[in-house]
Amino acid sequence: MTLVAPAPVTASPAGAGRTAAAGRRTVPALRSLAGVAAVTVTVLFLASVVTFALGALSDSNPAAAALGETATADDIARLDHEFGLDRPLVEQYASWVGNAVTGDLGRSWFTTIPVADSIRTALPVDLSIASLALVLAILIGGGAGIGAALSNGGPLDRAVTLVCSLLGTLPPFVIGMALIVVFSVKLQLLPAGGYVPVQTDPLEWLRFAILPALALSLDVAASIARQLRTSLVGELRENYAVGAEMRGFGRRRVLFGHVLRNAAGPTLAVIGLAIPLIIGGAVMTEKLFGLPGVAQLSLQAAEKGDVPVVLGTLLVTAVVVVVASLVVNLLQVLLNPVARRGAGVAGGAR
Repeated sequence: MTLVAPAPVTASPAGAGRTAAAGRRTVPALRSLAGVAAVTVTVLFLASVVTFALGALSDSNPAAAALGETATADDIARLDHEFGLDRPLVEQYASWVGNAVTGDLGRSWFTTIPVADSIRTALPVDLSIASLALVLAILIGGGAGIGAALSNGGPLDRAVTLVCSLLGTLPPFVIGMALIVVFSVKLQLLPAGGYVPVQTDPLEWLRFAILPALALSLDVAASIARQLRTSLVGELRENYAVGAEMRGFGRRRVLFGHVLRNAAGPTLAVIGLAIPLIIGGAVMTEKLFGLPGVAQLSLQAAEKGDVPVVLGTLLVTAVVVVVASLVVNLLQVLLNPVARRGAGVAGGAR
């Protein structure tokens, strides 16, 4: 009996073409992601240097402040040694960064409570308020931008433009005070201050969080609405959108099925720029609404000259902002039509 060896399995020309095209699309995307990661690491390094330098340049004497007016020079020198302040700055920085990488941000000079524990207690307040603010901004700004683009020159478009221009001139704390006057004082619908953790009672958390989140979100919503409206109007004039409508596709189907994804890239850039504004606006918002967040913790520590707490809160805030910006940048890379099509065009040219 003659045995016939099986023929080697080879990829079909169509399959090989798809594989090659996928490879050409993957390479520029990986290059973009590597660039984003490199920028993120650099920003985090610079943020750590600037944060430590601010603490080192502060003219505070924590040992004297902790020991009181009766402390002798020997007592102050002994406590400086315990705090590690008698070492060179480079050595202090290396030790601080090394410990921070492992999650050890030191201890408060005045309460001896680990800084990481204090931040772990306060950070969920900021993250929950900022997340709710971002969701509100996307919903309000996205809806207004889409409505204005569909109206394009109509009454709704002009109304959205007018409201966005007005909101763009108002800082979050002014909006917050107006919200307190309307919803807490006049209508008595929502509390003017305080906080309930979301894991304790989600509905109560929403009652306390909605006003500060709304105060932080309206300015960002205005920016999102303006950018999304401009991007959508431009994309709706492109040949592929006009051709789709001429083939009988409805305006809404063209918008949500094809145009919105291409217009989302610039809007994501606006959202990425808005994240530091939301985090920064939390300082005044926490003060206005009495929220026990990281900003309040940092302000109280700064008033006492508690440098480890200030350094820890600044570093964690920088990490939150950079990581959030990294996520937005990754979404931009994935949604960028140029990155998706560029390699294919290059491959075809070859």
